[in-house]
Amino acid sequence: MTRAIDKNELLDTQAWKLLEKSIIYYKGKPIGTVAAQDPQLNSLNYDQCFFRDFIPSALVFLMAGKPEIVRNFLGETLKLQSHEKQMDCFEPGAGLMPASFKVEHDGDEEFLVADFGERAIARVPPIDSCMWWLLLLRAYEKSTGDVDLARQPEFQRGIKLILDLCLVHRFSMYPTMLVPDGAFMIDRRLGVYEHPLEIQVLFYASLIAARELLLPDNDEYISKVNARLGALKYHVRNYYWLDLQRISEIYRYKGDEFGKEVANKFNIYPESIPHWLMEWLPEEGGYLAGNLGPGRMDFRFFALGNLMSILVSLASDVESESIMNLFAERWEDLMGYMPVKICYPALEGLEWRMITGCDPKNSAWSYHNGGNWPVLLWLFVAAAQKIGRPELAQKAIATVENRLIADNYPEYYDGKNGRLIGREARLYQTWSLAGLLAAKQFMADPDQIQLMSFAEISQSLGCSL
Repeated sequence: MTRAIDKNELLDTQAWKLLEKSIIYYKGKPIGTVAAQDPQLNSLNYDQCFFRDFIPSALVFLMAGKPEIVRNFLGETLKLQSHEKQMDCFEPGAGLMPASFKVEHDGDEEFLVADFGERAIARVPPIDSCMWWLLLLRAYEKSTGDVDLARQPEFQRGIKLILDLCLVHRFSMYPTMLVPDGAFMIDRRLGVYEHPLEIQVLFYASLIAARELLLPDNDEYISKVNARLGALKYHVRNYYWLDLQRISEIYRYKGDEFGKEVANKFNIYPESIPHWLMEWLPEEGGYLAGNLGPGRMDFRFFALGNLMSILVSLASDVESESIMNLFAERWEDLMGYMPVKICYPALEGLEWRMITGCDPKNSAWSYHNGGNWPVLLWLFVAAAQKIGRPELAQKAIATVENRLIADNYPEYYDGKNGRLIGREARLYQTWSLAGLLAAKQFMADPDQIQLMSFAEISQSLGCSL
């Protein structure tokens, strides 16, 4: 069994040294980490600091007692936030945080250049960046006890701009957030438009974080947050949840029902239940569906959203245990040789052609289409620890550690069981090594899970459909 390392041991590991080497400096201060340090491949934008990539690195720095880089990241990226409503349709909306940034030079001058998606492949907007920023600000406060940072006027303004962006009036009957394809970790076309689980969980967590971070005199914002939180929790728990009982209910649904009190509220047709699900779903397991919209339920399993739902208590205690039971029962499918598989199953054949647009990087069992991502290890370990399944966390670390080091920390792995280094995977991927370090620290000190963990919120908040 793998032994968790303490803080002093962590500072001597190869992974820690690589993490230190990845640090980006701005005006002499550490500000973030590059995405990858692969010396053999074109860097593209892997030499930038991505918001979502920096999260596991930031957690490692906080747990190692080195919060300066996290504080600098939070302060400098706040200055990059889009503040004004733009007339140009190709400009970011107010409140949006960039996907990434890099340090550039003009003579002796240094400045930060942000990418809001205008330079990204397919021009994808970073919906999740502002949510991760809020979660990291809360984690920083919990780790350091520094409550003054978030209460500075510019931070309070930044929090409210994010809430303005997320709680805007919209053409929707649901409390969930409507987003385009490719707007979060799965940043290429994969049929995750509308109301993908990952964004709903991050949205839920960021609303709680914002409520904790706002000064008490922000009654209007806090009231809006409370109203949305209760409705969002009810909606996801009741309508996204899938287990054998729920599948049996959908199987007997009648379509085209009219009226307020109907069983099939979203007009899901029983014929849309995939054949693989009937045999794959174990008796004691369940999970939150990948997406839900009018006449549409995405039955694929998405790891980040389900694991995060455990950490932030969006999934109930019973649901959380069922999700972890599913991992235990379907270990070969969801964990394999290199935990954790980002989604299951992969899109193949005609379905892959139509939904991905024939994306060769997202071919079946590769990259985001069923690939295995070591960075998700920290989420799995934290979630397993939270619900009292440390043996699964230890098993995952033992599966990952030696191979990940020997393979030079690839970005992702390919194949049904994650046996192959990804065809286009960068080596020395910072969040792969940071995910391992964070996971081991969570094993060494489970109390650190509080940095990204949330308690159950009051049942009285909000409304239901």
